[in-house]
Amino acid sequence: MEEPAAHNGSAAGAAPGAGTPARPPATPEGMALAYGSLVLMALLPIFFGALRSVSCAKSKNSSEMPETITSRDAARFPIVASCTLLGLYLFFKIFSQEYINLLLSMYFFVLGILALSHTISPMMNRFFPANFPNKQYQLLFTQGSGESKEEIVNYEFDTKDLVCLALSSVVGVWYLLRKHWIANNLFGLAFSLNGVELLHLNNVSTGCILLGGLFIYDVFWVFGTNVMVTVAKSFEAPIKLVFPQDLLEKGLDADNFAMLGLGDIVIPGIFIALLLRFDISLKKNTHTYFYTSFVAYIFGLGLTIFIMHIFKHAQPALLYLVPACIGFPLLVALAKGEVTEMFSYEESSTPKEAPGASKEEPTEASKKEK
Repeated sequence: MEEPAAHNGSAAGAAPGAGTPARPPATPEGMALAYGSLVLMALLPIFFGALRSVSCAKSKNSSEMPETITSRDAARFPIVASCTLLGLYLFFKIFSQEYINLLLSMYFFVLGILALSHTISPMMNRFFPANFPNKQYQLLFTQGSGESKEEIVNYEFDTKDLVCLALSSVVGVWYLLRKHWIANNLFGLAFSLNGVELLHLNNVSTGCILLGGLFIYDVFWVFGTNVMVTVAKSFEAPIKLVFPQDLLEKGLDADNFAMLGLGDIVIPGIFIALLLRFDISLKKNTHTYFYTSFVAYIFGLGLTIFIMHIFKHAQPALLYLVPACIGFPLLVALAKGEVTEMFSYEESSTPKEAPGASKEEPTEASKKEK
């Protein structure tokens, strides 16, 4: 989590009296509103993304199949993330920031529209009348021919999805033209919810590896260097949630922002979503581990904001979120004697129905032969 943009600016070397008037300090009310809003915005995609991840895991639609993260993926992720972060830092140092952000804006413009459309689609379905002329479509790209034909893209959608895509495009144009913080947050929330919904850890051990690795990553790049703070300030893309601390004074034109990176939402969020699916697998009609980890996230994020406010320095949120999100559920599992069940829980990368389907085909073939 980054400190307010005003602090970041001064930390970057904009000394008082250098020609740019210093911003007035945020009021206690403005800070409380900003940080409270950031916490609320962080909780929404985690909660609803986790709920949607349950139905996503059962989906037979190839366009809604989750991406499963294995222990090998989790071990490599901090290294890949570090290389990407350092690469962006060097790009901003070497090339013009304006042109880089123009390319990134176009890229995230397309991704944001798709993510927001997928996010609002279930909610929008309730507003369509029963007699709405809904037609089904399929976008299919294949490679090769005959028996060697291989599917590259197989996406199914309908007329309602196209309406959602049109509405999302309006937000996309707004973001592209104005870079308004509300449009930024709509895209950021959509990215976060989609990440929690569609990225699935295959077991708790993989989650611990991923969170542990990114714990070290976050601490190093925030405390050890100025790389992450510099990229966060320079990167004009919806990869963070922002909220103005001077909203009460300036309204929607406020520009003194506090911010929270999407990684501090999605990474703990996919672990919390895994614990919800583990709760359901226990078939006890309770969501103990989900609610425990959810409360742990609130505690960790609140502690991050408190420490940041005390020391007036950007804080690596995962420094506080990782111990809380892993430690709290683990203590509950120890108390309930379910540690073995927790770490033996495994999610398959293929749908549960697939094995049954594959068994039916040889049976039908054998009948024809007979």
